[in-house]
Amino acid sequence: MRDIVGMMKKAKEMQEEIATLEVTGSSGADLVSITLNGQGNMKAIKIDTSLIKAEEIEILEDLIIAAHNEAKRKIETAITQKTQGLADGLSIPPGLKLPF
Repeated sequence: MRDIVGMMKKAKEMQEEIATLEVTGSSGADLVSITLNGQGNMKAIKIDTSLIKAEEIEILEDLIIAAHNEAKRKIETAITQKTQGLADGLSIPPGLKLPF
């Protein structure tokens, strides 16, 4: 039982740490960059002014999507790395995800 209490305390600490994470994904040689927080919410978007032309709007849209997807992948990787050892020593069934 003590292991579960310790794990829950560690999980809460990890959730607080994850909430403070910020990652940035970029695309188009850094012409577009997007910053996400630990919950995956967008905190910032930066667009190089050279892309702000009516005839290049489709390229801009594609670069925004690519930058967002890169940032999302980075935050998922960071969360996985931070939570990897959380359940070590507990007999948790395979495939069961922790509550965060």
